[in-house]
Amino acid sequence: MSTPEDWVSVFRTGTDYEADLVRDRLDDSGIPAVVLTQRDHAFNLTVGDLAAVHVMVPPEQADRATSLLEEHLSDEELEAAALGADPDAPSANTPAQDSKLDSGHEHMDLGGPDEDGEDEEGEDEEGASS
Repeated sequence: MSTPEDWVSVFRTGTDYEADLVRDRLDDSGIPAVVLTQRDHAFNLTVGDLAAVHVMVPPEQADRATSLLEEHLSDEELEAAALGADPDAPSANTPAQDSKLDSGHEHMDLGGPDEDGEDEEGEDEEGASS
C-alpha cells in the first residue's frame, strides 16, 4: 500500500468545490481520494499555478479513477439521478467522518514517537540528535 506522499493527481481545477465533487464521486465508487489545495486563498486566485486544487488517489487506483472520471453521463441520466435523489435522506457520513473527508486520515499514521523516545529523524524528545 502506498503512503499519502506517493499519491498521484487524477484531477486538477481552480476551485475547491469542483475538487470536492470529484473527490466525492471517487469516494462513492470505493476509490480513496483526498483534495490537495495549493490555492492562495488570501488573494482568491482561481487560475494559474497559485490556484491549483488537486484530487489525489493512491497510484494503484489512478487508472480506475481516471476511467471513472472520463465516463460521461447523458442529460437524461443526470436528470433521472437528480430527480430520484431524496433531499431528506440521512447523511451517508457521521459528522466526525465528514470532518475528515479531506484529511486522508485513514491512510496516515498519526501515532506518537516510537517507544524508545526517538522520532523518525533520530532526535530524542528534547530535540537532540542521537
